[in-house]
Amino acid sequence: MRHLITGGAGFIGSHLAEALLARGDEVFILDDLSTGSVENVRHLKAHPRFHYSFDTITNKQLLAELVDESEVVFHLAAAVGVRLIVESPVRTLETNVYGTQLVLDAASKKRKLVFTASTSEVYGKSDKVPFREDADLVLGPTTKGRWSYAASKALDEFLTLSYWKERKQPVIVARLFNTVGPRQTGRYGMVLPNFVHQAIEGSPITVYGTGLQSRCFCDVRDTIQAILRLVATDRSVGEVVNIGSNEEVTIDGLASVVKQRTDSSSPITHIPYDQAYEPGFEDMQRRVPCLEKLKCLTDFQPSTPLTEIVDRVVAYFHSRLPEPIPVSGALSAATAAE
Repeated sequence: MRHLITGGAGFIGSHLAEALLARGDEVFILDDLSTGSVENVRHLKAHPRFHYSFDTITNKQLLAELVDESEVVFHLAAAVGVRLIVESPVRTLETNVYGTQLVLDAASKKRKLVFTASTSEVYGKSDKVPFREDADLVLGPTTKGRWSYAASKALDEFLTLSYWKERKQPVIVARLFNTVGPRQTGRYGMVLPNFVHQAIEGSPITVYGTGLQSRCFCDVRDTIQAILRLVATDRSVGEVVNIGSNEEVTIDGLASVVKQRTDSSSPITHIPYDQAYEPGFEDMQRRVPCLEKLKCLTDFQPSTPLTEIVDRVVAYFHSRLPEPIPVSGALSAATAAE
């Protein structure tokens, strides 16, 4: 099969490209490198079934050509990361909403299946945990720029599902819950790579807020497996599906796991949200997915334990250091086994 991945030089996109190539498929990626990186796909550039275009999704002619070449479109291009969202709300809205519309419009002309990546952020401040796909969305006020990302991705979902209902354009929407793993950058506020980088350097592991807010971290390999299984079944078309782990941990707890797995002497410190982002910043206190629908549609549920996820991220950071840094016995064993 032939596939197009928008945002294909990003963290998740590059792993998806690898998985598709590994099973013998042909892959086209489109990425403007605003948050993605050539480094993520450098090892793929010489592959005969890998084709890359470093250009904007608003290049309609190029987008149309790439969609025409493909049987399935994985739309992953988006403005991501809390810091980027807070600092660039206009870019967030334009990139997410307009980009999705362009992809859907191009795909609908040829009835190509579109997989649209959404986010757990759309659940907003809901306290009905675990989050079910048919639950109400509870967003904060429009005066808080922090909610612009959730609103834009919710609109992405409305757009995607409207193309299915009105034009019979085949689509799948997946709400991703904190996908993590090698190649993820902490540049835009991603918590795990930031913690690992700080722990390895021996600098304070900085937790924003009280640290009591909780998340479920999903290994990128599990996320990719779930995506591929959803696309492989016709029963997923027209559906919204959660993808994530249901192993819940507080951010304080995550910091402690990182400190232990890196054998770091870094202190764990706390920074108020007002100082980290902006005055009045609001966060989701718990973010836990209901995975029943994913299991029903694909017979798959992410299961990689948090310690293994952290070890993989730590190993990736060590692999990029100019000289090895001594690690604990537990980490050494985990790394050697990979």
